[in-house]
Amino acid sequence: MSAIKNEHAASHAQNNAHIHTHAHTHVHADGTAHSHSHAAASSPEEALALLKYMLDHNRHHAEELHELAHCFDDVTADLIHDAVDRLGDSNALLEQALSLLNNQ
Repeated sequence: MSAIKNEHAASHAQNNAHIHTHAHTHVHADGTAHSHSHAAASSPEEALALLKYMLDHNRHHAEELHELAHCFDDVTADLIHDAVDRLGDSNALLEQALSLLNNQ
């Protein structure tokens, strides 16, 4: 898993050096906590670049999840494939948003 994280971090650093990140701790209902990093854009151009990056990132994760589904039994694989379909729906909405922004 760390290789995947490192790959994404390297890709993010190379393609989006102008995007800044900040972190905060998130606590779940069961009391467990972990930190998140979020990117922040300081201009509309950076926001557009971040949106494009995040759509590509989502597509990459959808591909990874699809491949992972093949490692599990039918019921689990079906659930993962349903999740991938929902990611596809979300990505379609992000594509529409990008299209609107690119046509302004």
